[in-house]
Amino acid sequence: MTAAFAQDQPVATVNVTSTRDPVDKSYRKMIKGMERFEREHRYAPAASLRFHLLPRTPEVKMTGITLRVAGDTVSVPVPVAPDNSFVLPRNEQALREDAAVLANRKTTSMTWRALIQTPGLPPGTRRLGDLRLECRVGVEAGLVSNSSPLFGWISNALTTPEGVCNSPEGNYLFFAERPIFAVRLRAGDRSEVLPFDMLYAGGIQTREMLPFCDCQVLLDRTYYAPIWDTSWPDDTLVEFEYMRDDAAPAAAPTLEESR
Repeated sequence: MTAAFAQDQPVATVNVTSTRDPVDKSYRKMIKGMERFEREHRYAPAASLRFHLLPRTPEVKMTGITLRVAGDTVSVPVPVAPDNSFVLPRNEQALREDAAVLANRKTTSMTWRALIQTPGLPPGTRRLGDLRLECRVGVEAGLVSNSSPLFGWISNALTTPEGVCNSPEGNYLFFAERPIFAVRLRAGDRSEVLPFDMLYAGGIQTREMLPFCDCQVLLDRTYYAPIWDTSWPDDTLVEFEYMRDDAAPAAAPTLEESR
């Protein structure tokens, strides 16, 4: 069992007077995501689970973020690491009260993701099994909040972790640490560069669409991974070629610019 499933922390009962925002993350759903991680740990047996906060809009400040689990009568602080990742504590009273996970930021200003990273990987790489489990946990936990009609995961057929993560139409977005130029898969002697339509949220985002995507300010860091393709084993390395640090920053192309 991970630290996230340690015994309930003793919490003093308080009256919580803050307004409950339905866009904030559901504590029950995030706990279900943690339970899925435990059930499907085989995808990333050496990894642990954290959750990660990323900026969604340009003006959001990603320093000094505080989190808490807030129910009707309970408030549980959640420590946030310097990289804006955190482990969610389990609290039965918060579960009973259908609590929300609240940040001291506008909820639409941040992107939430599961963060599952096998230790010891080469710099600038991810492991495909880790990404597979991130998708399953993220969808189960209700972390993705895109609302554009072009995103497949909001269709009725693609609302479950299996529907999203086992289908090429699932379109679960991942974020690299830095702006990317190219992404390559490598498994033994087999290697393949991802096509352009698997980078930059598919290259289909217009300026009008970006506000509906949680990739809004991180478009040049986004990519899709073939997590549905079982011909690539879980130990496949996902290798990133980053944009040069000394290059002038350039926005990833939108649909209008690629025509």
